[in-house]
Amino acid sequence: MKKILLLSIFMFSLTLIWAQEESRNYRIPLIGEVAPSFTAESTTGVLNFPEDFGRKWKILLSHPQDFTAVCSSEILELAHLQEEFDKIDTRLAVLSTDPLDLHFQWKKALEEVEFKGKSPVKIEFPLIDDENLSVSKKYGMINYGSNSTRDVRGVYILDPDNTIQAIYFYPENVGRSTTELLRAVTALQTAVKYSVRTPADWQRGDDVFLPYMPDKSDSKAAGDAENVNALTWFMLYRKLDQ
Repeated sequence: MKKILLLSIFMFSLTLIWAQEESRNYRIPLIGEVAPSFTAESTTGVLNFPEDFGRKWKILLSHPQDFTAVCSSEILELAHLQEEFDKIDTRLAVLSTDPLDLHFQWKKALEEVEFKGKSPVKIEFPLIDDENLSVSKKYGMINYGSNSTRDVRGVYILDPDNTIQAIYFYPENVGRSTTELLRAVTALQTAVKYSVRTPADWQRGDDVFLPYMPDKSDSKAAGDAENVNALTWFMLYRKLDQ
């Protein structure tokens, strides 16, 4: 009887440990998976993400805290690029783990800043309240074994089907490249539209790669085709249709 009691206590303790570990195992959704949905308060009202943005491309960026210098600079750069993101049919949503009232104060303060010699700009995209960390956990941004918000520095690019197409993570002491986000979405859209691949450092208007062709004879013939340049049998460039 004593052995059974001790075994029961051991199993109960083990179950509690597993439950605690499971509750902290916040998994990052992977490329190719549908982005987790959530409903939250934001500076533009209640937001149902990503559904409220319909058949647009979407970018969800996250921050560990309001009024931090690095995060503030990123939001200002995004605000100055709002029209460029609109041109490529992309919507922005910014998440921070501070409460909504602080988001409004942060937004107001940012809209009075002259950043890099640029005039103050209105922030039209939502700043999302994640004070309870529910979204950060859904997107795997809470460090395993800790409830610290330090690593809430993720970026998720979603296509019109709300499938995750790219993921970035940055440390809290290094600012993200907002122009790279613009370039990445443009490259993703181009790759899908034309069934091609974009090379390193590709920019709009640059040549693109044909899909990988393992058959050397076929690739040689393709390399002889109009507007195709074969650097080698596995690197076939072509110009995009104008």
